[in-house]
Amino acid sequence: MERHTESGIPIAPVYRRGDLAGWDPATDLGEPGEYPYTRGVYPTMYTARPWTMRQYAGFGTAAESNARYRQLIAGGAAGLSVAFDLPTQMGHDSDAPLARGEVGKVGVAIDSVEDMRVLFDGIPLDRVSTSMTINAPAALLLLLYQLVAEEQGIEPGLLTGTVQNDVLKEYIARGTYIFPPGASLRLTADVFRYCRAELPRWNTISISGYHMAEAGASPAQEIAFTLADAIAYVRTALAAGMEVDAFAPRLSFFFVARTTLLEEVAKFRAARRIWARVMREEFGARDPKSLMLRFHTQTAGVQLTAQQPELNLVRVAVQGLAAVLGGTQSLHTNSFDEAIALPTEKSARLALRTQQVLAYETDVPHTVDPFAGSYAVERMTDEVEAAALDLMARVEAMGGAVAAIEAGFQKEEIERNAYRIARETESGERVVVGVNRFALDEEEPYEPLRVDPAIEDRQRAALAALRAGRDGAAVEEALAALREAAAGTENVLYPMREALRARATVGEVCGALREVWGTYVPADSGW
Repeated sequence: MERHTESGIPIAPVYRRGDLAGWDPATDLGEPGEYPYTRGVYPTMYTARPWTMRQYAGFGTAAESNARYRQLIAGGAAGLSVAFDLPTQMGHDSDAPLARGEVGKVGVAIDSVEDMRVLFDGIPLDRVSTSMTINAPAALLLLLYQLVAEEQGIEPGLLTGTVQNDVLKEYIARGTYIFPPGASLRLTADVFRYCRAELPRWNTISISGYHMAEAGASPAQEIAFTLADAIAYVRTALAAGMEVDAFAPRLSFFFVARTTLLEEVAKFRAARRIWARVMREEFGARDPKSLMLRFHTQTAGVQLTAQQPELNLVRVAVQGLAAVLGGTQSLHTNSFDEAIALPTEKSARLALRTQQVLAYETDVPHTVDPFAGSYAVERMTDEVEAAALDLMARVEAMGGAVAAIEAGFQKEEIERNAYRIARETESGERVVVGVNRFALDEEEPYEPLRVDPAIEDRQRAALAALRAGRDGAAVEEALAALREAAAGTENVLYPMREALRARATVGEVCGALREVWGTYVPADSGW
């Protein structure tokens, strides 16, 4: 379909330097959809269809989150992104002592297949793409999703989505790890192999820089440490006997989009270029899909403010625009009230509408890579790439991502940058509108969404009923098989799936693995 500007001028699907007078072929950026993918991983990008509009949601009980998902789908969301509460992220049941006070607070509580069934009740899993933000126990939640789809009569080969499954960044920035790095990497490789055989359309990992950015990483640090982690995952899979082109096409990434629009666009372009070269030159990948850095983006939660929260609507719009100009494959836009509490239904809808305005009211999606050839963005792309490659070389010199994590390198570098940002904000050198400039004497009252504390009691009662009504001997037998597999070399996802099918809980399955693999205890930071 031919598109025109408001003045009636045709908009070309792709602009090239050859379209300009004085073009020098030696400086050509190449085509979108072609190596090294600086201009985007697909030839047509958004001119054919918009990015996937995801909205990250999950709170309280599975039933409450299910209601929010239905609202988002009815409002036009093309994909779901599930937030889990901290006990679930750490592999604890809602009735565990460590879970007290945290059940359902920052995401939905999932203790067993019973909860997962309620979470996706009435949602056609063969027609909705689902992303799950879960890492240490990612394999469990993926299997629970498969079991629920099985109950719906859906073939595994029809399931599409992503499981984050990126535990290395947990040791660097986020902290929701369970097992030591070696065992975690073994579990990641098992997920790769399982999905290759059982869930061929599923993205097996979303290697994440988002949480590093939230902890204070610069754009260059964000992509450098994320790609260094990705290299570690590729090496793990190769060491497990997999061929690079058998798993690399299912790798995906997850980045932040900040308000510094120009550098963010440059960051995304640089990341694509680095990854394409690494996969071709270091790992010998030949399938073009193995070379493509496909990524999801979320707007920057760390830049949201509780002061004058309506300003976050503006911030999110700018950040979302940066992600789109940078060529993201899917996007979540934060709600304006997230710095205060869980988003309300209205604020979540406004966040989705922000994406829809970008997609349907602007001319940005009408041409591929609109900033191609920009003096500023092309120079920034080169400089971000050089800075990221320097950091990646330092990680490699230490023995790779895991060795650098154990030495505390990435964490210290991020903390150093976070301290710099804090100092600049405190001094006023870095302006935060509504906080250190243009503040109000008195904030307007705002009524946030609250999670009912009685949720914890209801989850405890549901767990008691589950344990009373299941075949306890079958559960114990399945957990014993899981321990045996974990102690050997068998893929643990198969006995794990049968334990979950027998209605073992998330905490029980993770507990069985803890017995074999132990838990990770971080070294103190030296910074």
